[in-house]
Amino acid sequence: MSKASGFIFAFLLAWAWGVSGKAKPNMIFILADDLGYGDLGCYGQKLIKTPRLDEMAAEGMRFTRFYSGSTVCAPSRSVLMTGQHMGHTHVRGNAGGDMTRQSLRDEDLTVAEKLKEADYATALIGKWGLGEVGQEGHPLRQGFDYLYGYLNQVHAHNFYPEFLWRNHRKHALSNVVQRVEKRKYGGFVGGAATKRVEYSHDLFANEAMSWIRKNKGNPFFLYLPLTIPHANNEGTRLFGDGAEVPGYGIYEKEDWPKQDKGQAAMITRMDRDVGRILDLLEELKIDENTLVMFTSDNGPHNEAGHNPELFKPAGPLRGMKRTLTEGGIRVPTLAWWPKTIEKASVCEQPFYFGDLMSTACEMAELEQPQNSDSISLLPTLTGNAKRQDRHEYLYWEFYERTFRQAVIRENWKLIRSDMDDERIELYDLDEDIHEDRNLAKEQPALVQSLLAKMEEAHRPHPNWPTPRTRKP
Repeated sequence: MSKASGFIFAFLLAWAWGVSGKAKPNMIFILADDLGYGDLGCYGQKLIKTPRLDEMAAEGMRFTRFYSGSTVCAPSRSVLMTGQHMGHTHVRGNAGGDMTRQSLRDEDLTVAEKLKEADYATALIGKWGLGEVGQEGHPLRQGFDYLYGYLNQVHAHNFYPEFLWRNHRKHALSNVVQRVEKRKYGGFVGGAATKRVEYSHDLFANEAMSWIRKNKGNPFFLYLPLTIPHANNEGTRLFGDGAEVPGYGIYEKEDWPKQDKGQAAMITRMDRDVGRILDLLEELKIDENTLVMFTSDNGPHNEAGHNPELFKPAGPLRGMKRTLTEGGIRVPTLAWWPKTIEKASVCEQPFYFGDLMSTACEMAELEQPQNSDSISLLPTLTGNAKRQDRHEYLYWEFYERTFRQAVIRENWKLIRSDMDDERIELYDLDEDIHEDRNLAKEQPALVQSLLAKMEEAHRPHPNWPTPRTRKP
């Protein structure tokens, strides 16, 4: 679809909403933390029960080729918020102790900031990870009216913290925490609770429902980045179990180690609360004017002491969190919008986190930022797939350990290590979803074409040195 026809489509859509008397649609974006492509029943999971998310898929759309912004937390969220891929976005990695590298800047334009231009109420409830107190990336400086949750991702490891942030104030909780780390991350030392009273996930679910009730009368954007099923890494070291959950529920009697019971219980608890939110939208009679999207920030982890072989969280994909194979970046994604999205529909076109920006802008009748790497999903969501734009390619880069890059153009995927054109892998995802057969030597012309796209996509950044810019 050309830019001109895109504007025409947006105009017609806005006109249709105006004629029908509907307000601009609400948007809820729910982000699981380290949930794998194969962790939901609707994506093939056999052991972990996810009835409400499976129902959400049956009532809406399931994406089979939706990609996260990165293969770890902070950069993935930076892509989501800015609509810029990893070669352009400001936060390109988990920054370790230097949290200034992990903060968005005033000049970075977020989805929330754009929606404020259309008078949307905006809230962040859950885990942020893109700016601390006093930094430009603080969510209340990035377009959000309301904050409840964690700013710091090490703080967010612990689901029984001593406090959460409510706007600029600390909301004290009754938990008692034992610290086990020596290094500080934005002022936080990692730890795990020895007295567990208030579970942050439950607080987030209840807070989200309360906020929706308060804002049901005006267009709103709720960003709900949950913390489960991420591991508490410090809890794994302290207690041998990083799957923090109040109880094992339906898995109590399973003949599994406690770590596996906890992992399954976290996912099922999250499933329950997504269902509660959908039920609330129906109760308030705003479901037909609300798009709800559910996805994960990256692939599954192996950090809670559980056995990934039991649940096969990546499903048919190879790799996990911190890889650029499909298991690290292809994520389960659902969209729900009654009477707008066709029931039980399936989208096989490649999209990624950055597309939230254009989608939100089109829904709110706004022009998208000029520097975004984003296309709107709205034609697909509204049953106008023939008008849907397609990405020329998708791009990632990852800075931990070995520097790696990946580019996807339709069914073809190229992975390069250390910017070395001899260390490349080429896969045909239509024929080889597990990425077992490297076709690089058989397709030299295609390799060169995709390498050119990698070079085009990567914009050097002083905070994120590559093998070409590192000092010897």
